[in-house]
Amino acid sequence: MSRWACLVLLWASMLGGAVAGTIEDREARLSASLRCLVCQNQTLAESNAPLAADMRQQIREQLGQGRSEQQIRDYFEQRYGAFVRYDPPFMPSTWLLWLAPFVLLAAGFAALWRVVRRQDRSEPEPLTPAERERADALLKGDAW
Repeated sequence: MSRWACLVLLWASMLGGAVAGTIEDREARLSASLRCLVCQNQTLAESNAPLAADMRQQIREQLGQGRSEQQIRDYFEQRYGAFVRYDPPFMPSTWLLWLAPFVLLAAGFAALWRVVRRQDRSEPEPLTPAERERADALLKGDAW
């Protein structure tokens, strides 16, 4: 075999390894950005559930077919809804998800503010004559 043929084969094998590495990197990124539908608090990359393994396989197949990462995300979002994305987009169907923590925090501060203001305004009730005598006795040192 000629030197040129050897160099071409070597270059092709190196290029093939780089493409496979790129596909693996892209699959890892996609798996980390999609939620496991069984576990729900784990990404596809973290989950050991059979459904997660099937979804990772589907990602590999679609990447092998030449689809872009965005096309694959859109495919899973169309199939499972925006919930499948680990970082759901800000759109009308996810407003509650994005805004609820801030609304609850504001409501908590408002409730705390009202409680504190109510306590500041309230006047203590005057002591009854029996309570006043007991307080005087305690102040003089006559406990009972």
